[in-house]
Amino acid sequence: MAKVTGSPSPGLTVQIPTVLTAGFRFFFLSAGLFSVFAMFAWTLWLAVHAAGGTFVSLPMSMAPHLWHAHEMVFGYTVAVIAGFFVTAVPNWTGTREIGAAFVILSGVIWVAGRIAVWFSAALDPVIVAAIDLAFVPVLSLAVLTRLARKTQARNFVFLGLLTALFSGNLLMHLEWIGWTEESAGLGVRLGVFTAAAMIAIIGGRVVPAFTRNALLRNGYDGALPVSRPWLDRLGILLSVCAALVCLPLFPEPFGGVVILLAGCVMIARLAGWRGWATRYDPILWILHVAYLLLGGGYVFYGVTVLWGTLSETAALHLLSAGAVGSMTLAMMTRASLGHAGKPLKVSPPIVLAYGLVIAAALIRSFAVPFAGYFETMLVSGSLWVVAFVLFVIVYAPILSKPRHSTRT
Repeated sequence: MAKVTGSPSPGLTVQIPTVLTAGFRFFFLSAGLFSVFAMFAWTLWLAVHAAGGTFVSLPMSMAPHLWHAHEMVFGYTVAVIAGFFVTAVPNWTGTREIGAAFVILSGVIWVAGRIAVWFSAALDPVIVAAIDLAFVPVLSLAVLTRLARKTQARNFVFLGLLTALFSGNLLMHLEWIGWTEESAGLGVRLGVFTAAAMIAIIGGRVVPAFTRNALLRNGYDGALPVSRPWLDRLGILLSVCAALVCLPLFPEPFGGVVILLAGCVMIARLAGWRGWATRYDPILWILHVAYLLLGGGYVFYGVTVLWGTLSETAALHLLSAGAVGSMTLAMMTRASLGHAGKPLKVSPPIVLAYGLVIAAALIRSFAVPFAGYFETMLVSGSLWVVAFVLFVIVYAPILSKPRHSTRT
């Protein structure tokens, strides 16, 4: 528990649970818990249908597959993004840490959105949209006010990406309200490609830096990670463009070429970061694997658009479940340890969780033609659920207890 003093009544001390005192604590733990719930609910629905059964009624108004897509992108992924930004932006700008008041307010809004979407069958769709859409603007305002205090032009791109996330969510709700037709699928794609662009940019900064620092600390005597500024800039540009061309604003072949080039550039960047040297350090190699899945996801999606090699859904899951899923888990496990004052070493259950998420993504993306739809989905979903149950079990104590005073 954290103590908050200075209240109007002399001597009054307000006890705030530690998990509510920092953005990474609340949003990372909430993201893990919600990921378990959302994927379990989706897998349960699939299992019932695979067995020949059906549900008499559902709490949500939208089709279950769209609820699943929406909540994994605009529920789980956005929560991880919030935990990262609320923690990182004050460090980037040297501004005051975002405190418990904002964490509680924004957390209530995020939770309200999850509840509203889950029970949307009983609510007016406009009210559901208003509740669910409120979170990203609140987060964006917190980011903007701190970036404005210390000009960092390169970080303003994240405000544009947050706007794109909001727009993707809005596209889904517009269809559910009945004001548009077939815009929900566009919203999912925009959300996934926007999250992928954030990974391309943030991962492009931290993966080589974390790798270099660790290799130097461990006395590595080989070649160190190399980043080429022109390639980095091109990667950022292409990842942002990929989020735009995934919408039907441009001819499909043009979009396919842009996305394919984005994947090739991501892989070229990754090739210089000495990933092989991290093979004995799971908290590092998971970052490299996640970035490889990012590049591979872009490549497969671009190839699918141009030549129809894979289904679009399979390629999209390589980006979402693969790149986004593994990178968000990697960043949550690493950032939680660092900000909680613990050594940057993950336990065997978390190494297993890394492997399970990667396996879940690869199975979902490639196994359907060989194993069948329901069999693939049930195995993939179950692996994902186990991975995040492990994350919650291991990290709930870390995120809910005060920071260690010393760090080894």
